[in-house]
Amino acid sequence: MPGSHGGRLTPRELLGTGRTADVYALDDAWVLRRYRDGLDARAEGAVMTYVRDHGYPAPRVRPDATLAASDLVLERLDGPTQADAWRRGEVDPVDIGRELAHLLRELHALPARAGGHVIHLDLHPENVIRTARGPVVIDWATAEEGAPALDWAMSALILAETAVAPEWAAHAELLRVTLAALLADPAPRVTDALAEARARRTGNPTLDRAEKQRLGAAVELVRRVLVETRG
Repeated sequence: MPGSHGGRLTPRELLGTGRTADVYALDDAWVLRRYRDGLDARAEGAVMTYVRDHGYPAPRVRPDATLAASDLVLERLDGPTQADAWRRGEVDPVDIGRELAHLLRELHALPARAGGHVIHLDLHPENVIRTARGPVVIDWATAEEGAPALDWAMSALILAETAVAPEWAAHAELLRVTLAALLADPAPRVTDALAEARARRTGNPTLDRAEKQRLGAAVELVRRVLVETRG
């Protein structure tokens, strides 16, 4: 195994860093995703394997019993995130919203596991890689089994949080267009799920105080867009 040493893989190159984990190259085909706080990644790997086995576009997970619990070895994906493609002007904001909506519908159409539908709960433009074979959804750390409406509400709220952030003011209208495309035909009862989505985002330790203070404005934006798309 490339870069293996005492049950811990030795990464070759840092490819990216998120709020909780870092991604390193192992070779041309595989990457290592490692949680900085030692979070157990085994459940995440299991859900990724489950959805992929049922035809959903998620990265392939390489089984390895010697890995530390905080490590996942995943196929290396080539392509920009939806967010990067949008920033480069390579994709229309409406198409991003429609693509997100399609990915949510396809996920919720999979056979239910023991507790119900698989829901991602963090499906947004930074977590969709646009590869040559189509979009692939990454970062399944928050995935669980539950109501599709909550998944739609979380995706919409995360988009709205960006739209109301001061640093994105120049792009707020384009983000609203993406949000409207996402919510053109959502799962039933999305409005009812917004309160739980907000509570979960409020309890998210990776959000800073300013981000949490904008959640009220983000919820109101989602509500307005839902009314407009239905009207």
